[in-house]
Amino acid sequence: MAKRLKVANQARCIGCYSCMLACARTWYDTISLKNSCIDIQTSGGIESAYVSIVCHACIDPPCAKVCPQGALTKRKGGGVVVHKELCNGCGNCMDACLVGAIHLDSGKKAVICRHCGVCTKFCPHDVLEMVEVEESGEPKITDTEAKESQEVLPEPQQETASPEKTEPGVEK
Repeated sequence: MAKRLKVANQARCIGCYSCMLACARTWYDTISLKNSCIDIQTSGGIESAYVSIVCHACIDPPCAKVCPQGALTKRKGGGVVVHKELCNGCGNCMDACLVGAIHLDSGKKAVICRHCGVCTKFCPHDVLEMVEVEESGEPKITDTEAKESQEVLPEPQQETASPEKTEPGVEK
């Protein structure tokens, strides 16, 4: 079963960059924020909220469509696989990414999330999580979720009619 990275609790992000560092260390053997497939940003200084920019694992990825070298191929469950040996660093994939989740590393090769989940293990506040998806990219619905969606909620109780208030001296 394919898995996809999801930003589950954005409000919990404190900008510690542990997810970014774990990603860079795992895939580039460096401790560099530039080599991370995740990007944590603030919208205006230390007092504003943080935003986690991650690949959305598009079912029909626009980044793969615009790659002239065929360096990006569709991944089961959504997203792409990067074939770095084919990447020429043109940046077309960066321009095509709807969420800005792609950048180039120091060797001018595309850096795109692999949806491996290593970042989730290092996030101390459970901002990120991995979700199971079908090979088509559709979220997998568990038996529990299916039952919950089929539960019938009780009808709301109607308020009992109260006697109408009339102004003194006005007859109905």
